Amino acid sequence: MEGKVLPRNDVTHNRYHQAIKTQLKRLGGSLDWTREAFSMSPELSKAVEETFIRFHEEGLIYRSTRLVHWCCQLNTALSNEEADHEEIKGRTFKKVPGYDQAVEFGVLTSFAYQIEGTNERIIIATTRPETMLGDTGIAVHPDDKRYQHLIGKVAVHPFIDGRKLPIVADATLVDMEFGTGAVKLTPAHDENDYEAGKRHNLQFINILNDDGTLNENAGPWKVFHITKLR
Repeated sequence: MEGKVLPRNDVTHNRYHQAIKTQLKRLGGSLDWTREAFSMSPELSKAVEETFIRFHEEGLIYRSTRLVHWCCQLNTALSNEEADHEEIKGRTFKKVPGYDQAVEFGVLTSFAYQIEGTNERIIIATTRPETMLGDTGIAVHPDDKRYQHLIGKVAVHPFIDGRKLPIVADATLVDMEFGTGAVKLTPAHDENDYEAGKRHNLQFINILNDDGTLNENAGPWKVFHITKLR
């Protein structure tokens, strides 16, 4: 999900301030509390903001849209150190925070995209079918004879009016032996697809609100929670 700057919340910041201070005291920190400064206080936050603005104006830093680990329950981004990565092999049900039923993962689902102007279809196999609402392309291996005639053509999204998906050749991403050999690309919601989207100049379409519900880019499924599409 795309990164964003959260609005200031003084009540939350004060709670964090007191929690950190209490932890330091319980750890036996021998500190000069008269010189205490909290990094999220208005004064220091203003100094940080000013520094970042100056760095940006001097060309030392830049602003860009990137993928982050977004927690819909906590409504915040998590660093790589705060996100646990788990390899799932086969059909697995996992509890998702804020959702009262376990959600199925690790199962390949197949569906077809119609090739524009023809009766031909290309079949996709994915473990994340719900993200197809954010698809902006389809990747095949350049050496795969099954799909070579489709490279450069476009598929039509079945649910999102006017959305067309270019079919691109990508030897880096696609394994001809896995699934159907055709990979859906959702650049705004997957790290591998993000890199493929940059390589092929695809659209980056975010389909999620902060709370995990679908936004207007999801067409008729707007305001549905994404887990309910499974």
